[in-house]
Amino acid sequence: MTNNTILVVNEPFVPDFCRTQRWAARTRGRVLRAPDWLAYATAVLVRDGFDARLFDFPAKGWDKPQLEALAKETRPFMAVLDSTTPSFHSDLDCARRIKAQSPDTKVLMVGPHVSALPEESLMAAAGAVDAVAIGEYDYTVRDVAVRWHTENDDLSEVAGVAFTVDGRPVRTAARPLIGDLDGLPFPAWDQLDLMRYFDGSKLQPYVTVIGGRGCPYGCSFCLWPQVMHGRRYRTRSPQSIVAEMEWVVSRWPAIRQGEFFFEDDTFTVNADRAHALCTAIEQSGLGVPFSINSRADVDDPALLRHLKRAGCRLVLVGFESGSQAMLDAMGKKTTVGQMERFVRSCREAGLAVHGCFVLGLPGETAQTMQETLDFSLRVPLTTAQFSAAVPFPGTRYFETIKAQGLLTAKSWDDWLADGEQSAVVAYPNLGREAVVAAVDKGLRQFYFRPSYMLRFLLETRSKRDLYRKLRGFYNFMRYLLSSQGKRC
Repeated sequence: MTNNTILVVNEPFVPDFCRTQRWAARTRGRVLRAPDWLAYATAVLVRDGFDARLFDFPAKGWDKPQLEALAKETRPFMAVLDSTTPSFHSDLDCARRIKAQSPDTKVLMVGPHVSALPEESLMAAAGAVDAVAIGEYDYTVRDVAVRWHTENDDLSEVAGVAFTVDGRPVRTAARPLIGDLDGLPFPAWDQLDLMRYFDGSKLQPYVTVIGGRGCPYGCSFCLWPQVMHGRRYRTRSPQSIVAEMEWVVSRWPAIRQGEFFFEDDTFTVNADRAHALCTAIEQSGLGVPFSINSRADVDDPALLRHLKRAGCRLVLVGFESGSQAMLDAMGKKTTVGQMERFVRSCREAGLAVHGCFVLGLPGETAQTMQETLDFSLRVPLTTAQFSAAVPFPGTRYFETIKAQGLLTAKSWDDWLADGEQSAVVAYPNLGREAVVAAVDKGLRQFYFRPSYMLRFLLETRSKRDLYRKLRGFYNFMRYLLSSQGKRC
């Protein structure tokens, strides 16, 4: 086959939909994040000689007619489409539209939804999807492309895929997690406009760096380790990470005005490795700020100070709840006392703290939700986000809710309501509306404090920083006003 064109597509869906975050939805702050996992797969394909073209439709503001036109124009031999639970039926529609314009194109679907439910997804696709990749798919996509490019439809020897034979789904052996992350090429950022992405908690522009994959902890609701990247925390070498950061700065100098964001689930879980990376960043002389994810059980002031010296600006922490009973029930393995000490230690080290909270997990009550809201105001957080718990297939939370008959959703489409994250669980003592109301209450209480709003303005660093804050505030107000209107 002479045609070696592959379309890698972050599909269109509802406006502002962000499928690359852990809770795929239109976020309350209207965050738009680059399709990092697709960018890795694209880079692997390009390195192996394929004409792989990455298109981020949400970032471009494109919709399905543009997808049809692209398929008709390029006639790729293969298309790679992402999947999330809320967008799944729309994702299948995208696959059908591609095949309608280019009947010979084979479609491989990747991502968390098809990874959790490969057989069910293939049956729902009814021929619109030729195969699905299960779990970490960087090399799976390449292996499938090699066979399809040689017109070999037999994928039985490709690990980590499912496909149909005589109308019945077949799953191959599981693909081992990638051990040598340094062996992956840098993401195909050169095929995207990195200036289009926005997150109100980050300096602009921001670029994601994935320095490690996997999480050794067992939170019941967390999607990535349970479905995509496993429990084992695998890391890249400090040299590889710094080389990528230098490459980004050389190609996109504007990042010097923004920051890098380390997407690693648990950047601080291995203190020695974190220190080594901080040292490598210091020695590079890049001088670009960065932010990280961290757990709250880090009792290591020396590491926090080293992070600050290396350029760390912000620590994002999944506190999840201010109720000890809820922390224990979800398997967080932290205490409220640890969380309070961690926030204060971070602030003493000069680090900003973004608190992430989730309301509505099993065992939640009006009292435990109030404890969470009280905690968010009691400790010196810089910013905060509140989310209604959403059970995604493949997680322990989903299986628990399903077994107890508490899932109210009738279709994957119900995972969103008018594009917003939707509560799809109703407990006997806690309805969906109560959880959403508590989320909105938490946001209002946190951000509408006079002391917070004054600090919000006084700590502005530059015109670019002011733009970031005002845009984030505007997005936030759009959500609050729209949600209030829906309840009136």
